[in-house]
Amino acid sequence: MALSRIDTTNMIEDVPQSKIDNNINFRNIIINGSMDIAQRGTSATGIGNGDSGYHTVDRFKFVESGSPSTVFTQSQSTDVPTGQGFANSLKMDVTTADASLGADDAIYINTSVEGQNLQYIKKGTSSATSLTLSFWVKSNITGTYIFEIIDRDNDRAISKSYTISSANTWEKKTITYPGDTTGALDNDNARSFELIYWLGAGANFSSGTLQTSWGSRTTANDAVGQVNLGDNTANEWYITGVQLEAGTTASDFEFLPHDVNLQRCQRYYNKYIGASGSNTGSSYNGSTGTFFVYFPTAMRATPTKSSTSGTAFYRFYRLNSNDAITSLGDNGGGKEFMSFSFPTTSAAGTGGELGVKSGGVLEADAEL
Repeated sequence: MALSRIDTTNMIEDVPQSKIDNNINFRNIIINGSMDIAQRGTSATGIGNGDSGYHTVDRFKFVESGSPSTVFTQSQSTDVPTGQGFANSLKMDVTTADASLGADDAIYINTSVEGQNLQYIKKGTSSATSLTLSFWVKSNITGTYIFEIIDRDNDRAISKSYTISSANTWEKKTITYPGDTTGALDNDNARSFELIYWLGAGANFSSGTLQTSWGSRTTANDAVGQVNLGDNTANEWYITGVQLEAGTTASDFEFLPHDVNLQRCQRYYNKYIGASGSNTGSSYNGSTGTFFVYFPTAMRATPTKSSTSGTAFYRFYRLNSNDAITSLGDNGGGKEFMSFSFPTTSAAGTGGELGVKSGGVLEADAEL
């Protein structure tokens, strides 16, 4: 049977131009802005001063510096704006309040971006591109909040405010930041941008004039007008759908497949629990074995690695027998794998396999 020819001459005219213009893969500078990936866990209680770090949602770091007494529970929540396609949000819930922050106190959520992922915004040139931030936010505390971009390569910054107008209501916010013609970003895998959601700021960060245009960073201008989310144990704050993109308008949120989103997060952090992961061990003499963990994607840099210690967290299986292993030693590695050493009995021979048992946790951290 002969096949008829399809005339495609005018087919492209049937596709709205907006659909073509917005069809840009990975336009979102933020990784995991949908808050879907939480490798470390879905809830962390009792986080406060001294607990700065990544606790739940990947790529979003809790920072509390100075000496505030505020304590939070951070969680990956399923409370999301209705009908927008999101399944998760990041929630901060105050469990110990501090109504009077000291001058040097700072509380915020941040995420950082490698310089090599920002070259296309042409910062430091006459063609520097504007950036537009969009996100959904909810809190019982209305008022002024600050989002700050810090250029860590050149110690420059810009801050813009947004207002939560209605208590306990999801609201979408859009903020545009002009391009910065001063200070090119390093083209490497180190942190160039630090993006900060302020939640509380002492006088040293809020006593000046909000720096709404790019300039040399003055900390007193970072978060002027910021409410103190931590002043009452009834307070909570949610965020999701965080997108930062080149240009002066916000496009629809760029949803990525779960596996793609996970792999992007695993560039910075990997966690192995129990027998998960591609794990093998081999005895290279009568009393010592080597254990390798291969990462699902190359990490940003050679990671800092850790392993839990405890009775029978690991077990070395060999011919007709096995050894209980309570701890692992550092045996090097790189961006593609990490290696641990472990003791075996003299009867281990020349081969075997190490299993990670219940309670055993291996972590690789290459966060910015």
